[in-house]
Amino acid sequence: MNPAVIPAYRRLHRLLVPLIRFFFPVAVSGRENLTDEPVILCPNHSGALDPFLLVAALDCDYPIRIMAKKQVTDLPVLGGILQRIGVFGVDRGHSDIGAIKTAITSLRSGSSLLIFPEGTRVRPGEHIQAKGGVAMMAIRSGVKLQPVYIATHKRLFRKNRVVFGPVYAPVYTGKKGTAEEYQANADEILRQAYALGETV
Repeated sequence: MNPAVIPAYRRLHRLLVPLIRFFFPVAVSGRENLTDEPVILCPNHSGALDPFLLVAALDCDYPIRIMAKKQVTDLPVLGGILQRIGVFGVDRGHSDIGAIKTAITSLRSGSSLLIFPEGTRVRPGEHIQAKGGVAMMAIRSGVKLQPVYIATHKRLFRKNRVVFGPVYAPVYTGKKGTAEEYQANADEILRQAYALGETV
């Protein structure tokens, strides 16, 4: 039992994931690419079900925290539940130093982190540039990025693909890298995530 796993997350995972898998069965590929080291999981983002499908693809003892938009974590009741299981809010569109510190602290303490590099839902066929912050947090915390593909068309009672790719070590110069390098690494991890969707 991993001590980095939040007990409330484990309990809720055991309660809800069977229901998620019943209504939206998950076909998982690339489990062998999951490691014991903390990483930033970087999936594509096409719908509200994405975080649920990704969590359903992981074991209840996989240590993870989730960065979500602040509007969600500020909701009455639901926001409190989410915060108890390790979800924390970020004020999108602003330099949210508090959220960045929480992310880096979580990674350094042994938890992986789920962040959608696009920062918002993207319809199939659309293209949104990745946010450089995902690479900045990886570099500052000394962890790797892991591309994940989540099926863009969710199907009730039909298998929905979740594919974990090999981890990717950010490429940068100096001790902290540059803004241009953050963006280049973020673009690359998002490219890799979508490329996983092309695999059989």
